[in-house]
Amino acid sequence: MLYDFIIINKKDKTPLYRQIYMSVRKSIETGSLKKGTKLPSIRRLSTDLDVSKTTVNGAYEQLCAEGYISNRPRSGYYVEAQFSGTPSKSDKMSSNINKTKRYYEYDFSSKSIDDGIININEWKKYVKEVLNQNYLLTSYGEEQGEEILRNALQKYSLGTRSVNTSYENIIVGAGTQTLLHILCSLLGNNKKIALADYSYIQSEYVFNSHGYDIKYFRCDKYGACIDSLEEINPDIILINPNFTVNSNITMPVTRRLEIIKWAKENNVLIIEDDYNGELRYSTHPMPCVQNYDTENTVYLGSFSKILLPSVRISYMVLPQKLTDEYNKIKKYTNQTASKTEQIALAKYINNGKLDVHLRKARRIYLEKSNLMLSNIKKYFGTSVKIVFNETSLYVSLIFKDKTIDDSVIKKIDDALIKTMQFNKANMEASAKRGFTNATDAADYLVNHGVPFRDAHGIVGRLVLLCLDKGISLDELPLSEYKEISPVFEEDIYEAISMKTCVEKRVTLGAPGPDVMEQVIAQNKEYLEKN
Repeated sequence: MLYDFIIINKKDKTPLYRQIYMSVRKSIETGSLKKGTKLPSIRRLSTDLDVSKTTVNGAYEQLCAEGYISNRPRSGYYVEAQFSGTPSKSDKMSSNINKTKRYYEYDFSSKSIDDGIININEWKKYVKEVLNQNYLLTSYGEEQGEEILRNALQKYSLGTRSVNTSYENIIVGAGTQTLLHILCSLLGNNKKIALADYSYIQSEYVFNSHGYDIKYFRCDKYGACIDSLEEINPDIILINPNFTVNSNITMPVTRRLEIIKWAKENNVLIIEDDYNGELRYSTHPMPCVQNYDTENTVYLGSFSKILLPSVRISYMVLPQKLTDEYNKIKKYTNQTASKTEQIALAKYINNGKLDVHLRKARRIYLEKSNLMLSNIKKYFGTSVKIVFNETSLYVSLIFKDKTIDDSVIKKIDDALIKTMQFNKANMEASAKRGFTNATDAADYLVNHGVPFRDAHGIVGRLVLLCLDKGISLDELPLSEYKEISPVFEEDIYEAISMKTCVEKRVTLGAPGPDVMEQVIAQNKEYLEKN
């Protein structure tokens, strides 16, 4: 059986495991695969698709890691994620969602940030400063997170998000997912939790792993509806007050206070996921829910999105009653976030660098959002309603005629192509960091009489040296080239330049200018005929 939700092309340069992963992910996100659906086994799928079991396993592992699916022991793989318009099989709540509604998603994310937003060298300076203090590196970190960082976070979160807390109530962890696992261990298993259907997807994976009964509350344009929460009658609710699906309105104070009042009356714990709360750039950030309710709200903040994705540091602010419970078990836990990065972040915050970074980020994101929204209006005019919630960097287009056909999709594609801009400097730097020119360095040696096998061994040593130094091959001094092989001369830099590398690659599908012109001409001809 060839599963119709999995599309692979063995001639495509995209790795097969990635193609399988994207097919399954897309089917889950569009609702074709619903929560609770059992997926084919690794053995079965590898046989039916005629790919290795390793390929299928790689796709499944990635989907598990992101919380889209789960591996249930002695049972198999099941869909865990549920997106808007795709109610769980076990969810008995009524839904008025039109089952035929079609959603089209365009992901502009590069899974990285614009390096023009942050001064990377300045951040590296603080990391190096910590690395040079040996005494800081020769001991385990504090279970709860470094005290210097927790003190910095107390001041920072109070100033930017109005979080009322002591450093003693703050727990630092390597990402929000890790902190949610800790929280669940404090709350106990088998709870009923209410989420919005656009919540942090990995949170569902965490709650499932602790045996939580997950329900989804309805939202209006102001956020979670109280009557929907009353129908569910949960033990816990998770909210993101800064993002309401299909609405550009941040949850107003009135609705926040309604939820707080309802939660207290019903003994329900609030988990506030303050996703990008600091990044509101057209207005001042609104105080968080925890500001109005310190006794019954758990606050979650993160630096992965506002600073650097590679800085896996999040923090959780607990009410005192949960802090007391945590203190009973923390000696049995280990620190999860890098001690080095924690101390570096503390210094970065204390020296005012994070405030400077956020001001710059808000300005740049404002410019980018204005450009994006102006182009949407330019190409679609009044035919669409724009739903833009700036803290999520997420845009929805609602077509007023409620019809999306191929001509509309083509119009979107044309607009994307016309407004697309490339950062050549970033592209070149990325190519260099990927050691695309390593083969060219080996060819240089072969052309100078070095045996093929020896040449590739020499280049391997060069690459390892560059990785250790954090530089590219063209940044390595000639003296260090010669230390590894005296064959190298000054002309090595010309041989491994990106320009040379591109121009030498002239087979069909390669990036050489001449062959690319041929490919473009062929595709233009195809489009004209079809």
